[in-house]
Amino acid sequence: MTVHDEQAGLILLVEDNRQIAEMVGEFLERRRYSVDYAADGVSGLHLAVSNSYDVIVLDLMLPGLDGLEVCRKLRKEAKKATPVLMLTARDTLEDKLIGLEAGADDYLVKPFEVPELEARLRALIRRDRRQVSTEVLTVGDMTLDTATLRLTRGNQELIVSPIGLKLLAILMRESPRVVSRRDIEREIWGDTLPDSDTLRSHLYNLRRVIDKPFARPLLHTIHSAGYRLADLETEVASAAQMA
Repeated sequence: MTVHDEQAGLILLVEDNRQIAEMVGEFLERRRYSVDYAADGVSGLHLAVSNSYDVIVLDLMLPGLDGLEVCRKLRKEAKKATPVLMLTARDTLEDKLIGLEAGADDYLVKPFEVPELEARLRALIRRDRRQVSTEVLTVGDMTLDTATLRLTRGNQELIVSPIGLKLLAILMRESPRVVSRRDIEREIWGDTLPDSDTLRSHLYNLRRVIDKPFARPLLHTIHSAGYRLADLETEVASAAQMA
């Protein structure tokens, strides 16, 4: 089911429930999106790797490969940064963390209203299409090249989700300033703000990659203020030298 007139975006919908797939597909096509469809994980992964989509809407429970495995293979093996919106019937924080860790950018819990799904898609497309200046950002021993999206700390290359890279770019540009939660959410999701767990979950997964394997943490939570990315030991040493 694909339309070829003025296009709001090209969407891949991977959903094994035919009723949900038809409902979502028909709604999005009326809103001038083009929609490709797959009913299982293997077919969905093949389409996702072979084509360039604006967003992939990915059900968690799929025959063949489940949504988590599709997302992991998409990120780690195919090296695709296409935004992924995961559909799930599971609403616990642990389930959301697992989905985000696999590489999902956002999630929507079933049952959902299709207009909300479209609002999430628009936010992901706007964020992905936003022009980003080419720069190399460095905080402490961590470097992010915004052109190649290559992230390293020390001599080690790090792999984080597209949202994780966006978070890092925001915090690294402002470092060592504290950035409020509200400013981060609006920069990433625009006016379609996620629920309270989403940013916290992304930050948790980000810390596991950029801080946990290393001796010094760079990502700091400032109670009631927000978050900052800084090498505190270097700051203290520099302050001592200036004193």
